[in-house]
Amino acid sequence: MLEAGSRPSTSAPASRAPVDRYARWTGLAVGVSAALWLPPLNNGEGTLYAILAFGLCAVAGVLLGDALTAPRRGVVRTAGLTPRRVRDYVPPRMTLLLVGLAAALVVLLTAAAAVASPDDLGRAGRALTVACGGVTHAYTPWPGLYYGLPVLASLALSTAACGWSLRRIATRPGDEQSRRDRTLAIVAAWGLVVSSSLFGVASTVSGALMNTTCDGVAGIVGNWTVWPLGLLALITAPWCLFTIVSPRATAWKGRRAGTGEDSHR
Repeated sequence: MLEAGSRPSTSAPASRAPVDRYARWTGLAVGVSAALWLPPLNNGEGTLYAILAFGLCAVAGVLLGDALTAPRRGVVRTAGLTPRRVRDYVPPRMTLLLVGLAAALVVLLTAAAAVASPDDLGRAGRALTVACGGVTHAYTPWPGLYYGLPVLASLALSTAACGWSLRRIATRPGDEQSRRDRTLAIVAAWGLVVSSSLFGVASTVSGALMNTTCDGVAGIVGNWTVWPLGLLALITAPWCLFTIVSPRATAWKGRRAGTGEDSHR
């Protein structure tokens, strides 16, 4: 989409209008309520679903706030000649980190599903079974397909929704700073789903591996793999949450950030 180049006007309203702020806080509040309600379900195994619900509600709040808030406009100056692209507005380093965490989440769930087995009630994909000294031990919960499929579904849903929203923000009318602010908020909302899901899955895998003493070298390697991933996700999640609450992109460095002019002419 082509745009008319613009310089933000001093009288333009802030990009985070009250309705936007209220929608984001409502999404977080609903997510917290769901996260508190779900863990006791299914004999205390609803914790992973609670993490997913919180992340998805946060995404829904950000998307709703963006949909209800009109874009801020600047003073029209000259016609733009270059279509705006999503990658011109996303924070490159953080986006790369989040994409890497999402890839690690998919790989971890795939590996967990490959070694998962039925639990003591015969329900598939819910346990890790280890044979030790002629005795078979089953450890649950384990993020096999029973738990992994909802995680992958939430990741796919949030990715599609946030990708559509990023495209919408990049192509609609508005000023550059507002686009960066809103793009940063969308990326942070998606990152909250990715990082919280990865932390939940990594914690579940580590908990099962640490409960068994006969998993050998594979268990040691597995733990030393998921611990850094869980720690990185635990560090990333608060950043994403803070960005959703206060989504100003003042520290974002673009090719012409700070010049006050449209950087895509």
